[in-house]
Amino acid sequence: MAKYGPMKPPDKAGLDGIQEKYNDVAVEKSEYYQADPTGVRTGNGVGPQLSETIEKVCVDTEATIDPENVRRKISLSLAKLQEKLDLMRGVVMMCFPMGLPEYDTVRQTIEGTDGLGGTGAGESVLDEGTSELWVASRMFDRSQLVSDRLGRNEKTKVVAKLQKPGAGPPGREAAISEEEKKAMMAHFFKKQEEMKQMAESSEDDYLHSSWADPKQLQRSLRGQGNIKAPGVRF
Repeated sequence: MAKYGPMKPPDKAGLDGIQEKYNDVAVEKSEYYQADPTGVRTGNGVGPQLSETIEKVCVDTEATIDPENVRRKISLSLAKLQEKLDLMRGVVMMCFPMGLPEYDTVRQTIEGTDGLGGTGAGESVLDEGTSELWVASRMFDRSQLVSDRLGRNEKTKVVAKLQKPGAGPPGREAAISEEEKKAMMAHFFKKQEEMKQMAESSEDDYLHSSWADPKQLQRSLRGQGNIKAPGVRF
């Protein structure tokens, strides 16, 4: 939206270059016009300064809902979500004082869930009155508190997921995290390289090792183990 502006009416979507060349359509072009490669938006963005403002708001919102906040013990509340949503509404109003068209998905998203049916965003919207809470493949009874099932130990940690009614238990969490998986792959690759080098080494390579030298013990007892000089042999 920041780069390519508001959406075109659904019946007028199409690449601007094709519309101008073959359909004799006069495309309105503002100061910051950039043709939308998908042909969905008008191309009349808001310019670099306001685009940067929109980007900051989006990055801040994504940081607020980042799953990593669970590990950092940063809680998420409806009040925080509402605050970020209000910021998004504010920056959209600042960039487009006349408002976005009703069919624009950005407007539909920040004003409610109407019109999101059939989209990825619409599929992820859950109704607070009917959603089901699942933990360890067990659905929680809405009439009970979480503490009734898990106890009141503050150190207890579980992974809970919300599901649409009738959707059944959600998929299980991966047994190992992505970081652990990367570490295991790196360790496996290192071991594989070591085994490859050992297979390529000559069978007599060990004779060059210090532990294979029959006089190593004798020299070490005499204190001659670290003596090195051209032409001197012990």
